[in-house]
Amino acid sequence: MVIETWKECGISTKFPTYRNSALVTAHSWQKGKWQDDEAEGLWRIHDGIYDFTEFIDKHPGGSFWLRETKGMDITEAFEAHHLTKTPEKMIHKYKVRDAVQPRIYTLTLHEDGFYKTLKGRVCEKLKTIDNRPKRKSDLIHLGLLLSTYAFALLSAKYDSLLALILAGLTLCWTVIVSHNYFHRRDNWQMYTFNLGMMNFCSWRISHALSHHIYPNSFLDLELSMFEPFLCWIPNPHIKSKALRYLSWITEPIVYAIAFFLQMGTRIFYSLRHTNIMYWHDFLPLSLPFVMYFGSAGSAGLLLCIRQWISMTAIASTTFCVIGLNAAHHDPKIYHEGDKNRDDRDWGLFQVDTIIDRGDLKRSHFLVLTHFGDHVLHHLFPTLDHGLLPALYPILYETLDQFKGQLRECNHIEHIIGQHKQLLRIKPNNRAPGESK
Repeated sequence: MVIETWKECGISTKFPTYRNSALVTAHSWQKGKWQDDEAEGLWRIHDGIYDFTEFIDKHPGGSFWLRETKGMDITEAFEAHHLTKTPEKMIHKYKVRDAVQPRIYTLTLHEDGFYKTLKGRVCEKLKTIDNRPKRKSDLIHLGLLLSTYAFALLSAKYDSLLALILAGLTLCWTVIVSHNYFHRRDNWQMYTFNLGMMNFCSWRISHALSHHIYPNSFLDLELSMFEPFLCWIPNPHIKSKALRYLSWITEPIVYAIAFFLQMGTRIFYSLRHTNIMYWHDFLPLSLPFVMYFGSAGSAGLLLCIRQWISMTAIASTTFCVIGLNAAHHDPKIYHEGDKNRDDRDWGLFQVDTIIDRGDLKRSHFLVLTHFGDHVLHHLFPTLDHGLLPALYPILYETLDQFKGQLRECNHIEHIIGQHKQLLRIKPNNRAPGESK
């Protein structure tokens, strides 16, 4: 959707080029960012230009992160994905020069600001933290993965509706838990995200580099990818209120086909533009393969394909019900166009775009499978979800110091709030934390 002026943007001085693309994808987002970021064709961190070309294959987190971000300003991503001072010291030898142009982003990362203060305290805590919950996360993920294949096989072998529903549910949960892993260095668990017809490489861009860094803004792919079907930005020029009511009707359809649209969009873009497909895009086919050969052919091929498509639709619907009502959409949450707080700290911006699910905190399993502990995950995405509960005392202390607030509600309240946000067309004229 073309906006006449980029002055409407709250976190950038430029309207993002990618939003004028005919087809919004992770790749078109990248291309737009290359044009907008003033990174001089290299990597920009704060006000420095760096050439990491020789370091790409040496990067401890995997080559993907540097290869796909060349030509971009990666300041916020660099800060959020590196918790110690070591990377900050190491990159000096790759610095080419100071940037010619100022950054286009209005968010700050001052040493004495909220995020850097919190990060320093978290680093100290991590030296003594109990790491056993990470092992529990691994076991939960493995159990869900094996359950998905087991229920898929049973659904085909016995043409069982109950097994089909359970297969769809465990597939959804496997995909969500796999998201716990693709923010980090390369690992085998991240590949299981692809079982839902999505791709962790695309999501490392659309989710980790776009949504996580710029939530609820024009730069957030997880908003723009759903337009024009669902629109959460409170701007009547983007979508009228009448059409927003229509979203309530089309919403279930969008939920059911979301996984298929992800695969279809990548195929279409690869055929028409640049290839963005990977060998691991074929991993979803392992499910009908197991159904057919696991039943020794007793389940016909067409039945296996039908069950596979059905379980994927169930998983897609469940994923959207959980994910789109997890943290980010409510009239009280900051969205592009709303008034900003005076303190433009990137960490406080993350807090302002989230209302956490307070009803999940009692269970490690629920946190992993329902995008729980959302604020802490946004602030420290490379940490296993199992470690996040131990960081709450530090978070509360730092929020009090910088006049921030961690808001919470339950899932039903989120669902209601998300539907209210779909109807909201007027920006909030009060900044987060501002008294009435």
